Amino acid sequence: MLSAAQFLGGAPDAHESAPGRVNLLGEHTDYNDGFMLPVATPQRTEVALAVGRDGDFTLYSANLDSTVRFARGAAAPPGFGSYVEGCIRMVEGEGITVPPLRVHVHTTLPVGAGLSSSAALEIAMLRALRSLLGLPFDDIALARMAQRAEIQYAKVHCGIMDQMAASLANRDHMLFIDARSLAHRLLPLPAASELIVIDSGVARTLAGSMYNTRRSECDAAARQLGVPRLRDVHDAAMAEALASPLRERVRHVVRENARVLEAAGGVDARRFGQLMNESHASLRDDYAVSIPALDVLTDLLRAQSGVYGARLTGAGFGGACVALCARGMAAAAGQGALAAYNAGGMQGRLLIPVPNEKESRDE
Repeated sequence: MLSAAQFLGGAPDAHESAPGRVNLLGEHTDYNDGFMLPVATPQRTEVALAVGRDGDFTLYSANLDSTVRFARGAAAPPGFGSYVEGCIRMVEGEGITVPPLRVHVHTTLPVGAGLSSSAALEIAMLRALRSLLGLPFDDIALARMAQRAEIQYAKVHCGIMDQMAASLANRDHMLFIDARSLAHRLLPLPAASELIVIDSGVARTLAGSMYNTRRSECDAAARQLGVPRLRDVHDAAMAEALASPLRERVRHVVRENARVLEAAGGVDARRFGQLMNESHASLRDDYAVSIPALDVLTDLLRAQSGVYGARLTGAGFGGACVALCARGMAAAAGQGALAAYNAGGMQGRLLIPVPNEKESRDE
């Protein structure tokens, strides 16, 4: 594994980072113009870059110990390079010349755990380009560009939540996002609470999953109901006239939006946990994106002392689970749930609280 200085041949011309995100409520609502409540992770992705001398883009992933190269007029090979290329092309699409670059990528985010490592990479790359080239784009503009990069180059028809969270969220507050207007505000976590996040050990890739299918189902349901997006459906009873599975997809989105709005209005930790439990059941039964491993892990988390509620986080089909816990009890509860989960032959790992964390917290 090469350090940034080794790969770049010296100090970088720009060095930026971005966090992943844990979504507490509001799953699969962003591409339906709905509402979300993510928080930033302590784990981050770092991008260091320098202007190259050979006319090509050369990218190195320290985690993969892998280098990819593509000419300025050519496409990057599949993999992490497609996300980086997408960011470059978004900047070029604004009429800005991007010079040949050497790009070093390193992340402490687990890939495939549902913490949006892709959005963290995109935002870190766009921040580095903004720093290098003095670009005039604010954090919302970067989120929009990152979303377009993922859709067009990674072929994942994602909503805007992950990129907004990577660009605007912090570790100590929930970021309330209205996906339609992109209005956003930071909100405190429920009083005297903290988070637990456990990677189930079951990786998933959005492009190869049913994620795009779910989005198509929501679009079809909106057309049948005569609304622009499912955010415009305010009564889940309207879905009862639809055939399955569109009926269930609408029911989830409508009720999930309501859960986010209730939580954003201010509830105590116990009620917030109940909303998380309801969200998981909806994702399992109506949206059909949970899997047995996630159901087992959330059950184990709920069984721990001090835990108010738990749900899968991210798109589903694998990845991580998040729980809300009484302050001071998260480490023990997380370890207890993880031990019981791994005793069943799984290979989960505790992500938050970060075991033996030594890094300083974000301001």
